[in-house]
Amino acid sequence: MRCPCTSGDIYDACCGPILSGQLTAPTAVRLMRSRFTAFAVSDADHLLRSWYPSTRPSRLELKDDIRWTRLDIIETVAGGPFDTSGMVEFEAFYREQGRPGSMRERSSFVREKRVWLYVDGEPG
Repeated sequence: MRCPCTSGDIYDACCGPILSGQLTAPTAVRLMRSRFTAFAVSDADHLLRSWYPSTRPSRLELKDDIRWTRLDIIETVAGGPFDTSGMVEFEAFYREQGRPGSMRERSSFVREKRVWLYVDGEPG
């Protein structure tokens, strides 16, 4: 099965090991891709686990009527394997009640103890 993050890779070689906890995302953009995949497969646990503690909600309810269909990475700033922070701008496409839509965001990430975490995002 192709990975929902639309990287072109198969799920088990892309976001699957990150969602299962076998691997950590080596870069901010890989974490962003895994978070998109978590929305696509309704994995709220991964979303909460990969969220910075001070900005993380106590619980997260995902909408069943949204189908996430494509992720476009627009820009990245830092966020590499040796950086401590990064920004990823993306546009995520979805279908809700049969109608297409998209959302664009500039997401901030930090890397602590070799683990990338999502901090917050601003509409792009």
